[in-house]
Amino acid sequence: MYNLPFIWIIFGVFALLSWLISMQLKSKFKKYSEIPVNYGLTGKDVAEKMLADNGIHDVKVQSVEGELTDHYNPAHKTVNLSRAVYYSNSVAAAAVAAHECGHAVQHARAYAWLTMRSALVPVVSFASNWMQWVLLAGIILLNIFPQLLLIGIILFAMTTLFSFITLPVEINASRRALAWLSNAGITGYAAYPKAQSALKWAAYTYVVAALSSLATLVYYVMIYLGGRRN
Repeated sequence: MYNLPFIWIIFGVFALLSWLISMQLKSKFKKYSEIPVNYGLTGKDVAEKMLADNGIHDVKVQSVEGELTDHYNPAHKTVNLSRAVYYSNSVAAAAVAAHECGHAVQHARAYAWLTMRSALVPVVSFASNWMQWVLLAGIILLNIFPQLLLIGIILFAMTTLFSFITLPVEINASRRALAWLSNAGITGYAAYPKAQSALKWAAYTYVVAALSSLATLVYYVMIYLGGRRN
């Protein structure tokens, strides 16, 4: 009725792409974690220097537990680095630290895409908590109450929009990071392409997530339209 083989193929393709990119990303970071940057600066040092060079003095750099937990918190104005990044003086650590500081620079400069993304956070948080239940109920009650599925689709569309708005935010943060790393002399001629490669593969994870979300949204729309025709 809802062309289940089609959706499983789509999910399978994106799951495979996500896994392949994740494996490549881990391989790159493992390799580049063994290559030191100039001056022996740790991720903490890189973050603090990049913030200072951009005239940002109200953002704290701190260590957090976990793997790949690095992020910038605009609400608390903190650059949070995993221990593997915070204490390491590798190319991978420098790239990650600079990328997260790129978000802090975006925040300080009122970068439009980041402002838009931040404004959507409460909406997306609400949508994420309810959309799966609404979509499930909407599919079950499609012939009786099709409007419920439409509500679920609208909620899901908000998360898809959020995924696509995240893309320019992440890409721009990486560009800011790479430009600063090069200008500050942190990554020399040999190390710069490695930092660039690490951030490029990290960006691919966001691209796949956005496309996967879009494909899923289209599928739910197809279900809704099919039910309306019936």
